[in-house]
Amino acid sequence: MAHLRSIDFNIPANIEDRFPYSIPIIKNWELLEINSPVSIFVGENGSGKSTLLETLALSMEIITVGSENINQDKSLNHVRNLSNFSKLVWNKRVRKGFFLRAEDFFGYVKRLAQNKQEMELDIKKVDEDYKDRSEYAKSLAKLPFSNELNSMNRKYGGDLDNYSHGESFLTLFQARFVPGGIYLLDEPEAPLSPLRQLAFMSMIKEMVEKDAQFIIATHSPILLALPDAEIFNLDQSPIKSVAYEELDHVTLTRDFLNNPEQFLRHL
Repeated sequence: MAHLRSIDFNIPANIEDRFPYSIPIIKNWELLEINSPVSIFVGENGSGKSTLLETLALSMEIITVGSENINQDKSLNHVRNLSNFSKLVWNKRVRKGFFLRAEDFFGYVKRLAQNKQEMELDIKKVDEDYKDRSEYAKSLAKLPFSNELNSMNRKYGGDLDNYSHGESFLTLFQARFVPGGIYLLDEPEAPLSPLRQLAFMSMIKEMVEKDAQFIIATHSPILLALPDAEIFNLDQSPIKSVAYEELDHVTLTRDFLNNPEQFLRHL
């Protein structure tokens, strides 16, 4: 069962017709009912997929991977006002989970590596500052840094920065997953090979069995094939659910793979 049951907006009639209110799906919004624990937003660039996910993240006040506090995340300022007009109806209100944008993932991994390096330097500094002190005094001074390093290693199994992008993404996701949460994912396929996308789909299926809900924006025909997912086409205004086989993303990819020469000869 989906935790979030429906999405609506109560936008004043006299609002200025500018971004994000000028986006067709926002301008012509109708109540969007969610009937599956996996919802997928698909559409061309500029259709409003990311805008809608960002607005939902603000409305839910959910944790954003890559930002310490979503209410202070300046990258969301362009949709902050829109989120004030959102109306979310829940089957069960949940606050666990996170919002992840593909571009935030790489910054998050880099910041983790920097934090680890800083803690290792702090431990070395303790050795220098406490060179004339007892080993017990040294161990007490090192304890906060050692505990944090051990926590990171337990959580991520090593340095995310040493993994491939796909490996580190899956490791991060597993480490941050909490059963019963809600997860907003914007183009999670970006760091994933086709094989890793299949592994990610398996992970999502397992999480859904643990009462998790996913709302995903993607261009990937592979992720769009998630079993029992409800697909919403944002190229239509208002938004409509659509069958997998009817998607341009799917038919175009299938046609290209079946006969690439037909497309390439026109380049």
